[in-house]
Amino acid sequence: MKSITKYLTFHTEKRFKLINITPEIEKIVRESAVNEGICLVNSMHITSSIFINDDEIGLLQDFEKWLENLAPHAPTEQYLHNDTGEDNADAHLKRQIMGRETVIAITKGKLDFGPWEQIFYGEFDGCRNKRILVKVVGE
Repeated sequence: MKSITKYLTFHTEKRFKLINITPEIEKIVRESAVNEGICLVNSMHITSSIFINDDEIGLLQDFEKWLENLAPHAPTEQYLHNDTGEDNADAHLKRQIMGRETVIAITKGKLDFGPWEQIFYGEFDGCRNKRILVKVVGE
């Protein structure tokens, strides 16, 4: 069995950003030389997310609007978590909705996606460095 572990670092200038990271993950899968296996992509921060969906600009804007309606950033005093001096309770809630990680099958050396599927990093409390873990395991 083969395995490879890589870390990617992201730094966004805005609190909210959705980034298609599929090309970076595909590169790691190629580097791993795994022909049949799985690829785990995991957000290592509690205010960011990894998810799979369509890379369509209208949908990405809909995600931002939907998440902001579900867990608006302001007013920050609406959240008990922010009583600790933080102002990112909404980011924790958005992460919980969008998910921590995803696992993608690798078939014949490639990510085995359905139609239109792409991997995204979702940032909900930006302006600082955050890492994601990519682990590829297989034969």
